[in-house]
Amino acid sequence: MEESMTTKFRDDAAAALAAVVKDGMTIAVGGFGLSGIPNRLITALRDSKATNLTIVSNNMGVDGKGLGILLENKQVSKVLASYVGENKLFAQQFLDGDLEVEFCPQGTLAERLRAGGVGIPAFFTPTGVGTPIAEGKEVMEFNGKPAILERGIFADIALVKAHQADAEGNLRYRMTSKNFNPLAAMSGRHTFAEAEEIVEGYLDPSLVETPGIFVQTLVQADAVKDIEQRTVRSRQEA
Repeated sequence: MEESMTTKFRDDAAAALAAVVKDGMTIAVGGFGLSGIPNRLITALRDSKATNLTIVSNNMGVDGKGLGILLENKQVSKVLASYVGENKLFAQQFLDGDLEVEFCPQGTLAERLRAGGVGIPAFFTPTGVGTPIAEGKEVMEFNGKPAILERGIFADIALVKAHQADAEGNLRYRMTSKNFNPLAAMSGRHTFAEAEEIVEGYLDPSLVETPGIFVQTLVQADAVKDIEQRTVRSRQEA
């Protein structure tokens, strides 16, 4: 993809991100486990050396992969996530008091990202009522049932990965990567997207899952596709 073909395309992901990212920013990152994560953009974020970051993501990758490389580089001060069970370094930094953690039910996290994307400052949900998740949050009753106030997430930057993109930054995802990438893309004030395939012309509008209006910068994705836990069966004798 030639840079001249679109103002949104950038060949150098590290330089594009470094021009925008600053210490102390809130950054939403798409992906589910190591599936559909924006590896090239995460690496660019590490290389930016920005610190005191708040990372909003379904999870924090694993040791040495995905968002785990930001923890290794001690660039993260707070994490807002729904699951972090695969990362030992994360647990150690949390126990040592080096990392603030806000756990959020997975569906609530998804809705908080979506709410930020459409400009909704907050909403009520029954999820988490009567649990530590509800501590310190406003409670109201709707139809006789209590619900807690959750705030929309407005990220300074979003990093997402798509299967396909076109010149205007319209995105299409594949399989599991649909879970959080579209929501993270909506929530960012400046969204960086990497795509496996950047097509000539434009995507069929009926296939677009993130409209280009949500995307400010587009880069080519790398070929890395890691697996969290590789599970195989022994070959049966013929």
